[in-house]
Amino acid sequence: MNRRVIVYTLGIMLKIEGLLMLLPFITGVIYHEKSAFYYLFVGVLICCIGFLMSHHKPRNKKIYAKEGFVIVAFAWICLSVFGALPFWLSGEIPSYIDALFETISGFTTTGSSILTDVEALSRAHLFWRSFSHWIGGMGILVFVVAFMPDASGSTLHILKAEMPGPIVGKLVSKVKVTSQLLYKIYAVLTIVEVVLLMLGGMPFFDSLLNAFGTAGTGGFAIKNASIAAYQSAYVDGVITFFMILFGINFNMIYFIVIKKFAVAFKSEEVRWYLSIIAVATIVITLNITHLYSSILVAFRYAIFQVASIITTTGFVTADYGQWPLLSQIILVLLMFLGACAGSTGGGMKVSRIMISIKGALAEMRHMVHPHSVVSVEFEGSHIEPSVLENIHTYFMLYFMIFCSSLLIISLQNIDFTSAFTAVTTCIGNVGPGLGIVGPTGNFSSLSDLSKLILSFDMLAGRLEIFPILMIFSKSLWHR
Repeated sequence: MNRRVIVYTLGIMLKIEGLLMLLPFITGVIYHEKSAFYYLFVGVLICCIGFLMSHHKPRNKKIYAKEGFVIVAFAWICLSVFGALPFWLSGEIPSYIDALFETISGFTTTGSSILTDVEALSRAHLFWRSFSHWIGGMGILVFVVAFMPDASGSTLHILKAEMPGPIVGKLVSKVKVTSQLLYKIYAVLTIVEVVLLMLGGMPFFDSLLNAFGTAGTGGFAIKNASIAAYQSAYVDGVITFFMILFGINFNMIYFIVIKKFAVAFKSEEVRWYLSIIAVATIVITLNITHLYSSILVAFRYAIFQVASIITTTGFVTADYGQWPLLSQIILVLLMFLGACAGSTGGGMKVSRIMISIKGALAEMRHMVHPHSVVSVEFEGSHIEPSVLENIHTYFMLYFMIFCSSLLIISLQNIDFTSAFTAVTTCIGNVGPGLGIVGPTGNFSSLSDLSKLILSFDMLAGRLEIFPILMIFSKSLWHR
């Protein structure tokens, strides 16, 4: 275990977080808010800590898989622990557990909230809260890799540990250049969305923060009624389009940018992802038409919520807790499914489900024809047995954490729907669930123990389980 490179990389990450806190500080200064100075104080504090940790460069900068897992897990924990301080120190979120829950929800792009009145927050806090989605969407360590020296390509292990999906690769030969390309695409698409929202009459501040939430597929709203507060079909349409777009693998978006359209649209995962959205939208539209004035209005709300849930964004334009049971069940299933691998979306990922199904069908064919050679192919490539084993292990750990969390949450004696969907939405990084944690509710009534368990679930879901569990392994820390 190369402990020095771990400390060094974490130090760089803390310095970056400290510098990023200048943005909410500037926002607070512009709006003449006292809360701005808490960001300045905490930013300077963690920059000093980061400087001490990264002052001496390690001679050996090699990062292997185990270092990558440890760096990613501790980076996200540190990011959240320090990122919660301004909320707590300012007193706008009096409980540190609540502030930590809100911050972890932000960085993991979950969007679950303990706030009963979002609009009461200062502009500085609203900015940091939504900006945390944008940081966490692509990954803070992807940003670090983009601007730190590439240790002979070894930083690919950081990229693999942080980016969601069963298979992670490079767009170009160098990891550093890949990271820079990802962030350029991410930033440009965010700016385009901001401009389009402003063209629809939304104020710049609102447009920027809602774009942060959409790009990171996070869903922290700055209005108590979420996106429904704007009462605009145009706004709903723009955000729906970008939610679906940010749920697509960024590799495919890159191919579109460089005009390799054939490669992008041949993707099995993208085709399945778009097909699932289409089918779910049609079924829900037909199921809820009687609740609205016309089928077009029903379609508007259906496609928005389907896009919001499958991409794990969590924005709301309708109280789907009042929809028929069929529509609610479809949305809960989409919470488990999630978006494409390599996107900013959460959940299990479409590719992981597809590979697992293909693996099961291949195993059944092999049982019928024991002497035949059966292979699993995905996106035109052969899937190695190690990838299938990794996926099966992921599913097992996912449901172990899910069941354990559900049992602990049930100690609070809340209704089953609320408990089940609270765990589902947090481990899937979705945001709102059903019942007391539904689109018109929040997580404030849960106990501190429940909030800590759900915070762990959010981190485990965002980091694809393995990094967060591996730090508890004794063998990992042996020299």
